[in-house]
Amino acid sequence: METVSENRAFGGVQGVYRHKSSSTNCEMTFGLFLPEEAKDGPVPVLWYLSGLTCTHENAMTKAGAQAWCAEQGIAIVFPDTSPRGEGVANDEAYDLGQGAGFYVNATQDPWKPHFQMWDYVAEELPALLGANFNLDMSRQAITGHSMGGHGALTLAMNLPGRFRSVSAFAPICNPTNSDWGRKQLLAYLGDDETAWAKHDATLLMREAGFDGPVLIDTGTADQFGDLLKTESLAEAIATRRQEATLRMQKGYDHSYFFVSTFMEEHVSFHADALYRE
Repeated sequence: METVSENRAFGGVQGVYRHKSSSTNCEMTFGLFLPEEAKDGPVPVLWYLSGLTCTHENAMTKAGAQAWCAEQGIAIVFPDTSPRGEGVANDEAYDLGQGAGFYVNATQDPWKPHFQMWDYVAEELPALLGANFNLDMSRQAITGHSMGGHGALTLAMNLPGRFRSVSAFAPICNPTNSDWGRKQLLAYLGDDETAWAKHDATLLMREAGFDGPVLIDTGTADQFGDLLKTESLAEAIATRRQEATLRMQKGYDHSYFFVSTFMEEHVSFHADALYRE
């Protein structure tokens, strides 16, 4: 693993690291903020999964999470959203290929050789983090924005016991029923829609739910509201009687101005779960 940069921030260290991934068969870059408490012992970790077109850097520089994580003594990790580099398949559209991994393991060509983002985020990167940094991997929580909110919700519900809490900012809630989802799931997973179900938060909520608290914020002025299908997940939460808070925030759009506005509340929400005995 190569250290790309390390900067002092809020009493801790914001690092950027690069490594050869066995899952994606290319070099991957991630950001990791370690609070000052990590000098003295393992700290809990919050995952932040980013949305379409993003790299590890967008949330790291725009979400304002480090200040609140430092206050709570929590680390936060910012993975990339897809494999990248020469020889990695891509598409001219912004919502497919590099920058649009959708947190799935592709089974279709030309995506299959590199687009194994589920294994990367669920297995490889956690093992790497646990082996190289002062993190308490028994205390994990997860959040994300848009495509990353989709990833956070689906990982949390598919990996029971892994995460103590899950939250999302403007998540893609019902991708099997949206143009933000059907296109990508068809390309990456093929036309057998039964394989898509484990990557749809609404279907997972109806089937299994999450054994812990859920927090979701979406703006009423979100320019992609029709694609997010928030109402489908809300209905599934209500039907299941899931422990959850879903808030429609008046006047907010899909941008990082929205994310940064509510980041403090999301970090506090996760801190409550991470420090609960």
